[in-house]
Amino acid sequence: MSWILLATVFLAFANGANDNFKGVATLVGSGTWGRRRALGWATLMTFLGSMVAIVLAGELLARFGGKGLVGPEVTADPAFAVAVAMGAAGTVLLATRLGMPTSTTHSIIGALVGAGLVAGGSMHFGVLGRSFVLPLLASPFLAMFGTMALYPAFRAARRRIGVGRESCFCVGGETVAVVPALAPAEAVAYRETLSIRTGQTVSCREHYTGRLFGLNAGVTLDTLHVLSAGAMSFARGLNDTPKIAALMLVIPAFGGRSAIVLCGVAIALGGLLASRGVGHTMSHKITPMNAGQGFTSNIVTTVLVLAASPFGLPVSTTHVSNGALFGLGLVRGGANGRTIARILLTWVVTLPLAGLLAAGALLVARSM
Repeated sequence: MSWILLATVFLAFANGANDNFKGVATLVGSGTWGRRRALGWATLMTFLGSMVAIVLAGELLARFGGKGLVGPEVTADPAFAVAVAMGAAGTVLLATRLGMPTSTTHSIIGALVGAGLVAGGSMHFGVLGRSFVLPLLASPFLAMFGTMALYPAFRAARRRIGVGRESCFCVGGETVAVVPALAPAEAVAYRETLSIRTGQTVSCREHYTGRLFGLNAGVTLDTLHVLSAGAMSFARGLNDTPKIAALMLVIPAFGGRSAIVLCGVAIALGGLLASRGVGHTMSHKITPMNAGQGFTSNIVTTVLVLAASPFGLPVSTTHVSNGALFGLGLVRGGANGRTIARILLTWVVTLPLAGLLAAGALLVARSM
């Protein structure tokens, strides 16, 4: 039973490393907050979501224990739970090492299928397609199209109420080397000249001007953006934690509450210690953004994930959040096609890789 515990905690840590920063990626990408501050906010809100899952996410606990997908004789086997956790964790950690955001939900499903096929029990492919694959496939498109519809509406409303945007330029002195014509190389003179250049996001970002609800528009939108990032992290904790904790339910001493608390702690640690690479990809490599655009992306992601969780729908926070960023990049221009293609390739590889790793882990476990 200790192997189940270790494997599941390993998966929860991997989930935190790959997923925790996704909720606050727009805060860093827009220059609203720095990385450390944003990561602390994400960790706090994700952990709160994990704890609320004790009350609200019982259906996800049942579904990701394999209920309905494989027979009860398979889910009762401790080696099955270990294999699923190891297959999913190995896949997620590999993607994390490459700096690519992948879906723990997707990985767990692939591992359930791979280990289930090797286990030799009945596999209900109708349940797989209807209850698992369909929500996973639909959710990123819903997020993408939702963002593409909502952002122009927000932009039109902003302009109508007189909220503007302003950019800045960095103006300062620059030392320039000057070599007079036909002069020897040693005759280099230096002089100060005025330089004007656009600022990088670390030093200069786009601000909103005007009033919103009687308040400073820039401050108000920054605040709403921070709150939306917190809500998105909360939704992720609520949706992801019970999926992982479900693997512990074969341990007699572990009920759903204990499993969720332990997984919530491991997820928080994974995010704090190992999320830098994926965080950089999502913050800076998909599309440039400002606070208002990041807020729009977060709102769409949060609504979709929170709506799915009580019904046990296995949507992937990764797919939804990235789908929203893809939509933002398409509607405003500036989407990084190369990065998006790499992310999509990662998603395609995730399910079969997790299945193969889980199948191999089950074969090894049964031979011991």
